[in-house]
Amino acid sequence: MLALTIYSRAVAAAATAGTAVGRRTNSSVVLRPQISDFCVSNEPVLEYRRGSTERCELVNELEKISNCTEEIPIVIGGEEISDGSPRYAVMPHDHQRKIAKFFYASEKTINKAIDTAVQAQAVWDRTPLEERVRIWLSAAELMSTKYRQSLNAATMAGQSKSVIQAEIDSAAELIDFFRFNAYFLKENVKYQPISENPNLTLNSIRFRGIDGFVAAISPFNFTAIGGNLAYTPALMGNSVLWKPSDTAILSNWRIFNIMREAGLPDGLVNFVPADGPVFGTTITKSRHLAAINFTGSVPTFNWIWEAVGRNLSKYINYPRLIGECGGKNYHFIHPSADVETAVACTIRSAFEYCGQKCSACSRLYIPSSLYTPMIEGLVNERQKLKVGNVADFSVFMGAVIDEKAFCRITKYIEDAKKNPKNKILGGGKYDNSKGYFIEPTIIETTDPHDKLLQEEIFGPVLTVYTYEDKNLHQTLKLLGSSTIFALTGAVFAQDQCFLTTALEELRMSCGNFYINDKSTGAVVNQQPFGGGRMSGTNDKAGSPFYLMRFTTPQSIKETFQPMRSIEYPYMHD
Repeated sequence: MLALTIYSRAVAAAATAGTAVGRRTNSSVVLRPQISDFCVSNEPVLEYRRGSTERCELVNELEKISNCTEEIPIVIGGEEISDGSPRYAVMPHDHQRKIAKFFYASEKTINKAIDTAVQAQAVWDRTPLEERVRIWLSAAELMSTKYRQSLNAATMAGQSKSVIQAEIDSAAELIDFFRFNAYFLKENVKYQPISENPNLTLNSIRFRGIDGFVAAISPFNFTAIGGNLAYTPALMGNSVLWKPSDTAILSNWRIFNIMREAGLPDGLVNFVPADGPVFGTTITKSRHLAAINFTGSVPTFNWIWEAVGRNLSKYINYPRLIGECGGKNYHFIHPSADVETAVACTIRSAFEYCGQKCSACSRLYIPSSLYTPMIEGLVNERQKLKVGNVADFSVFMGAVIDEKAFCRITKYIEDAKKNPKNKILGGGKYDNSKGYFIEPTIIETTDPHDKLLQEEIFGPVLTVYTYEDKNLHQTLKLLGSSTIFALTGAVFAQDQCFLTTALEELRMSCGNFYINDKSTGAVVNQQPFGGGRMSGTNDKAGSPFYLMRFTTPQSIKETFQPMRSIEYPYMHD
């Protein structure tokens, strides 16, 4: 935040250095933000080869987690609370193992968190940007070093991610969010409006948080998303109620405690596990609701939006609604495509982390001229995929997240088996006796409007549709019109003319577009992430734009020349 004279530390530092924080040293009270210049780069992804230090450390952390049940309280303003009966988080790939014991906040407790957050925000909003950046960079360093394997182990055990999927999520991406968001803040505050004659008039802008509190509702599938949803609003001067996903609670608890160790004051981010409807109803009834930062399903986000609309007359501010709701992502194969690349990218995109990525490829369009090599390639590569306990570093994917997901996904598979228009090309089996395991499944359909090509399954199910080469452009149009989503998509081709056409034809079909690459794997500050239509509000997490959703800028004009007359000179000509 660009502060006034309350920034006594900045004023004192400027006086000591013999320089001014403001543009005008004699009479201006407006101070420019002071953030030391620094650069950041993306966190390297470790390899976890046999005998490596990171692999040994991770194995030890996994052993610790598997042998205990960690108790996780509700935390409000530093106070630890246990509401009602305990609940348990289990390993999806070994669901008899309880790894965390936690509690749901009652309506009364949620309201207590709101009161605490509102009071904390007013103080935090006046904290110098330099101090906030210091905390964020300190936290990123702790994540990168001291707690890296603790974060990864919690993500592997609690969310059934393979070692590489955990490393790119709960290590690299999480660290990137914290470092780059601090960097984006530094860069964003460099903009100041022009002052044509600063000796007469000084114009400036300062960032402020939003009156009230931000509710962060995070998903199970990415630990990094939880950290970004809860802490980016806080970086911008807001206070937060963080409702973590029940099935990601252990890794999210790790982030919360790292931020405490890094120096974030109590009450700014409050850790509030809760029943979804109770949490949603309580926050949307509060007049202090400033924003909702959400990742989850379309029906839930729609309910939230409608609830805010019903309560609109109560609020101090118009609440900001930031949402990412998933997708029905495509790979489109052109007759000129490199088949080997298209197959490898599709298998990874569809089945890494059991297809439980918002960006996972779930519909594949192949030309009839490449039918045989594409299908043979997909089936052969699918057969190589090992499914099992993610503590075994040779597995490609673990289990789906819980019983509810298991039942939803397997129903799609069973329905496909009964549909004469569909054919199982590979997989189709499942077993939940020990863990929620579903084989990576490839289904071929002859119906371009089958629900398998329209509805988000969020599991390891890939549906293939073959188009006639002569119908290429007709099929391109189908991509953007057959689902409600527009998150990610990819085209594979060597024909440059076609790629140019596809880039324009598929303009509105996705928020992240890939050419000869898989539809997953967005990297912070390389491919800012988000989609339109029912995929969300496309706020581009991992970019400077995202931060601006959580600030309410104030324009300031300071005049140094007294006004003595109400008349204009021409009146006397």
